[in-house]
Amino acid sequence: MSFLSPSLRLENLSTKPIMSLDHLPEEKRYNKNNIVAKWCAPINGKMYRIELEHGTTSGRRMIWVNGKEVLRRDWMFKLVGEDTFYIDQARCIIRVDPAPGFRYEYLLYIDGKSLDQYTDEQSKQYRLWVTTINGIQYRIMLELDTLNLYINDELCQDTAEFVEGGTNTTVLHNDVEFILQTRSSGNKHSGIRHTLLANHVEIPEAKIQEIMQEPCSILST
Repeated sequence: MSFLSPSLRLENLSTKPIMSLDHLPEEKRYNKNNIVAKWCAPINGKMYRIELEHGTTSGRRMIWVNGKEVLRRDWMFKLVGEDTFYIDQARCIIRVDPAPGFRYEYLLYIDGKSLDQYTDEQSKQYRLWVTTINGIQYRIMLELDTLNLYINDELCQDTAEFVEGGTNTTVLHNDVEFILQTRSSGNKHSGIRHTLLANHVEIPEAKIQEIMQEPCSILST
């Protein structure tokens, strides 16, 4: 004789692992308190926040990009290794290595380069400005090869005009007038100088190396 409720019959029990998060909506699965490592990286003119969950007791490993789940592995008995994912066609790898004292080291690679190598390369390909106007934060990125201008990850439709000594490129965004001034430095070693104005006020250029060290400074969490 069985004293189980009819709803607890074996055939009615779920066959899915009880630790699966499939039943939760994505916004419920994301918990920044579970994040063990995070990075910030510009890829194709857009800024991305990359975060890793590494559950050493649950065996769960999850990767988030700008708050969106891009990879999840449950019940992983091997707590070290590599996971591969893609951001805008860039191949990314997060490697988990053992560290002394029963700890772990988390390393990010982008297109086959370590984060330090990638950061150095990006600093040569882009210029970055960060400012806040009327309570709104703006990230402005200039891709030097194409002269594409991105504001908060959106490719801008700009208007360039020739002026004495170079060009002025004007973009109107949220009633803010951005003007990118491109001038010759007069020094062949320094090359072209780029200055950004917002409503006729110069914005100091940000250092990509410093920004990538502190992802929370320019991307909401």
